[in-house]
Amino acid sequence: MDRDKLSVLAISDSGFIFDPVTGHSYTANATGLRIFELLKEDKSEDEIKSILMEEFETTEDEVSVDVDDFIENLKKYFLV
Repeated sequence: MDRDKLSVLAISDSGFIFDPVTGHSYTANATGLRIFELLKEDKSEDEIKSILMEEFETTEDEVSVDVDDFIENLKKYFLV
């Protein structure tokens, strides 16, 4: 995962993500926003899943799907 790319992305509290390199902007829901914040803190995918299970009081299966899907979307849009 490209941590340097993550460091230049700007994100608002409301989930607005801005890529100053391309000028593109994206939005994320509360879960996506939290995943993004944890990625910027250099947390591993396993650490992110554990944190989200605790914070959102959800199952490991649901968290795994959310994290995997969100990271795939970040890759798809060349954000990581």
